[in-house]
Amino acid sequence: MDTDEHGWEKIFIRRFRRFTQIFLRNFFCENLRNLRMVFNPCPSVSICGLVVLVLLSVLISTRADENWHPQKAALMTRWAAEVGPTNALPEYPRPQFVRADWLNLNGLWDYSITPDSLDQPAQFAGKILVPFPIESALSGVMTNLDEYSKLWYHRNFSVPESWRGRRVRLHFGAVDWHCEIRMNGHDVGQHRGGYDAFTFDITDTLNENGTNEISVCVTDPTEGDQPRGKQSRKPDGIFYTSTSGIWQTVWLEPVPENCIDSLKLTPDVDAKSLRLWVAANNFSENLQVEAVVSIDGKKIAGITGMANAGLILDLPKPHLWTPDDPFLYDLKVTLKDGNKILDSVGSYFGMRKIALCKDDQGVTRIALNDQFVFEIGTLDQGFWPDGIYTAPTDAALRSDIEFLKSIGFNLTRKHVKVEPDRWYYWCDKLGLLVWQDMPSANNATVDGRRDFEKELLRMVQGLGNHPSIVTWVLFNEGWGQYDTAPLAKWLKDLDPTRLVDNASGWTDMRAGDVIDMHNYPGPNSPAPESHRAAVLGETGGYGFVTADHTWLNTNLWGYVMLTNETELEAHYAESLKQIWRLHNLNGLSAAIYTQTADVETECDGLKTYDRALIKMDTNLLFAANAGEAFQTPKKIILADALFGRTSWKYTVKKPADDWSQTQFDVSDWKDGVGGFGSSGTPGIFLNTSWDTADIWLRSEFTLTADDISALKIQLFHDEDAEVYLNGVLALKLSGFITDYDEFSIAPEAVAALRIGSNTIAVHCHQTTGGQGIDVGILVPETINSRDRKGN
Repeated sequence: MDTDEHGWEKIFIRRFRRFTQIFLRNFFCENLRNLRMVFNPCPSVSICGLVVLVLLSVLISTRADENWHPQKAALMTRWAAEVGPTNALPEYPRPQFVRADWLNLNGLWDYSITPDSLDQPAQFAGKILVPFPIESALSGVMTNLDEYSKLWYHRNFSVPESWRGRRVRLHFGAVDWHCEIRMNGHDVGQHRGGYDAFTFDITDTLNENGTNEISVCVTDPTEGDQPRGKQSRKPDGIFYTSTSGIWQTVWLEPVPENCIDSLKLTPDVDAKSLRLWVAANNFSENLQVEAVVSIDGKKIAGITGMANAGLILDLPKPHLWTPDDPFLYDLKVTLKDGNKILDSVGSYFGMRKIALCKDDQGVTRIALNDQFVFEIGTLDQGFWPDGIYTAPTDAALRSDIEFLKSIGFNLTRKHVKVEPDRWYYWCDKLGLLVWQDMPSANNATVDGRRDFEKELLRMVQGLGNHPSIVTWVLFNEGWGQYDTAPLAKWLKDLDPTRLVDNASGWTDMRAGDVIDMHNYPGPNSPAPESHRAAVLGETGGYGFVTADHTWLNTNLWGYVMLTNETELEAHYAESLKQIWRLHNLNGLSAAIYTQTADVETECDGLKTYDRALIKMDTNLLFAANAGEAFQTPKKIILADALFGRTSWKYTVKKPADDWSQTQFDVSDWKDGVGGFGSSGTPGIFLNTSWDTADIWLRSEFTLTADDISALKIQLFHDEDAEVYLNGVLALKLSGFITDYDEFSIAPEAVAALRIGSNTIAVHCHQTTGGQGIDVGILVPETINSRDRKGN
């Protein structure tokens, strides 16, 4: 053959591939017309011959799909078996901004890795299943991308004929980290940032009647100065396998020339309205917006107004969104030019309010819809053994949220990662509050800080319509922390409808809406402030290794490693009991337990990394998470530090032998608030420092006739303690305990009690280690089988 013949051969092959796609889409409906359209001008090629070639092409394409298979990771989830080239995350990727027409580009793409000095290769190394990152087993590749390499993606597609006359947009859910996009050899744009969605209008680069070729070039420094969360090329400890390249859905969408670009939905519970901003791509004054709110298809509210302007939809009797009742309104927005409909999108919203309020004791707490709700949940890192950053299926993505709800949680903290939009959709729909972290970065350079702030802005703008998100977390544990106060203010100004956590753990800069402590294993609580609520941003971390469900067999760890399920359940139940005490008695507004599921070698999840096993009894989990282990007494006669602040007279110098008698003079003793002890003593709620060998305490309390028969002493002691009521020994204890407990009063001491004023006297002796004493008198709600007697 001569050169021209070779040129025709290439054209023939390209058109042949195009025909294969048309054939598969339309099958036999319009075969003949398509054949002549594709191969004209080539009359020498017979239709019969082409049919044979098409069938051969179908077989070749099928064989390519059959040859692809996932790699085998150290662990695989049960959903991995459902994943293949024809069904890789097929769900609509943008549930809060829906159009009817779209084309999913997930599936098999060509890929290659080249040195960063080279351009797109002529031949590709193999097939990769998009949208799974190249490091993942489900990508079919499972290899790392180093900082000196480029990752190339390539595939062909056809634009449906029904899209003619409309603009075509190419959407990426997320690509980590820097990418350049080419369409039919034309540069269409680039993007920096691993966690946010982005879009290009590719209309002018398309071949409407033929095959279109898309290529994506990705570079990802990972350990460079960009937001990356906990990704690492050398995973170890709290850092895990990195994600590079495409890791969320890639898709096409046709839009009219004049269209809706975005919606901003801001619920205003106090005003009983939704504030709506419809951004159109044309600022013509002729463009009008019609917005309709409905429930189950029935219109309940509507408004017409200008595009690119603020609108208010009144909802006279708003049905509020809560975790227990995650009610969502449907919203349809139509763009019009006169009576002509130009564009229409479907959406939804929830009416909810998050704010700080004072309780009846003047303590600053978090309120949802003006009601105090204890936010309690898990740290959720969003890693998967087979998909790394990408859940294998939408059902898998949903399953973690359903699990948390089923065991009584109402909150999760999405930890230094941003999820696909469908994850937040399921939180909206199923009713799970979300604290959204900004993914961590080093922020060591001017360029790095610029990237951090740009990605922070895009995160807030991209996720701002989701009612489930109630808190933005700016920094985590001081990682890359800088300019905290001004950035926290900027973030609050950007979104005044949500709370801002300036730094979760370690380095609080007294900014934002909450003061956040990390305490392992804990729990503990910071003190609420006049303008900030107290939250426990991380706690727990009890590790337990489950055979055959671990990432590796070595270096497995948790913050406290336990050896069996019984031990794990006991520690967990006690931890949650203390958390609820901190909420009820110390003003704690939220608590985050580490964590939802194991991640690689970190084995402190409530579930295994493959989500195959729940490590504890779910009934126990639900009861503990709901605070059922913590009971408020029927009546508090004398408050210990769990239930209040009682003033005591105390001395550390040995008093006279009759110190416990009612008439003893303690006017020269010091004043202090219980409990007494040394910092770091586990279990005690400490108000007054005591660090000597002995302490003597006295106080007064008042009784009615109904109180006497049901009284209990609630006490913490480390170490030996004795309690006298009206000079009579009521209780004597040796050793120490690590939690408050209830004790019966000796009959002789009960007999000494009287209606009206009574005296309590306490002595505690310490030998070594931590020390503490705190005493209260109460009437229990019920007689508890755990009530104990002294020595």
